Amino acid sequence: MRYRKSRGRRAESRVQGPETRVNEAIRAPQVRVIDEDGTQLGILSSREALRIAQERGLDLVEVAPQADPPVVRIMDYSKFKYEQEKRARQARKSQKQIEVKEIRLKPNMADHDIEYRVRHAAEFLKEGNKVRVTVRFFGREIVHTELGEELLERFAHALGEVATVEQPPRLDGRQMSLILAPSPEAAR
Repeated sequence: MRYRKSRGRRAESRVQGPETRVNEAIRAPQVRVIDEDGTQLGILSSREALRIAQERGLDLVEVAPQADPPVVRIMDYSKFKYEQEKRARQARKSQKQIEVKEIRLKPNMADHDIEYRVRHAAEFLKEGNKVRVTVRFFGREIVHTELGEELLERFAHALGEVATVEQPPRLDGRQMSLILAPSPEAAR
């Protein structure tokens, strides 16, 4: 069996917004031109605006294509793109990613084991993460789901000062889970 080589470039997997038009890609016959220092040069033909930008060694960039006439700016496009990407990187860096940590329990656990897991959950919540507490039912334990629900409510009550219940106990197959989020007081 023969495989044919792909022709051309592959499409990028990420979806991008509408592309900014630069220089010759600007199609409007008349454009409102803004200088590199922010002063308006008025409404000119796109050829005249492009000639002015090239004389200054800069690019003509369409900043408001929906305006009538479209607004273009004379600027260094590569520097503009670099600063845009830099701002986007900084915004991503400053975002706090909230993780969901999971703690697993069994319906017939000893009190000490539960206290140990409560301490771990409190640490996770103080770090700002959410906690999913799961009770797994094995074999015939599934008949006594009320034990699991009671255990989860006791767990949530033990973490009452550092957590708020985001999702109450819910049975999903052979496991019952509860999601706790850090309370605003604990975050401070």
